[in-house]
Parts: sequence; C-alpha cells; structure tokens
Amino acid sequence: MKMQEVRKIAKQLGVNSFGKKKVDLIREIQRKEGYFDCYGTAEGLCDQEQCIFRQSCLGTNDARR
Repeated sequence: MKMQEVRKIAKQLGVNSFGKKKVDLIREIQRKEGYFDCYGTAEGLCDQEQCIFRQSCLGTNDARR
C-alpha cells in the first residue's frame, strides 16, 4: 500500500499523518481501529484477519517502505 493511500485512511479516521513514517502511521491507524499495532512484525502468521493492512503486511513483511 502506498503512503498516499495510508494518509487518506488516516485522514478519514482523524489521525494526523504529518511527519510520520509509513510504519508508524499504519500502526497508529491499527490502534485507532482496535487492532494490535503490529504492522511489519508478523512472521507469516496473523490472526488479525479484518485488518486492512494484513495483505500488505504479510505480502511484503517490510515495514520500512
């Protein structure tokens, strides 16, 4: 997922995205949505099936992008 898309989601949720790295912003969004703030830490296994970042996280597992 591109940063522009992440910022759009953040804005919809009322999360300030200014000056934040992608991984930090995604984790803040995860907390806001009631999920664990675990983006980029899964090692092929994730029980947060409704998280909108799940596919991105498991697909690349590179939170530094």
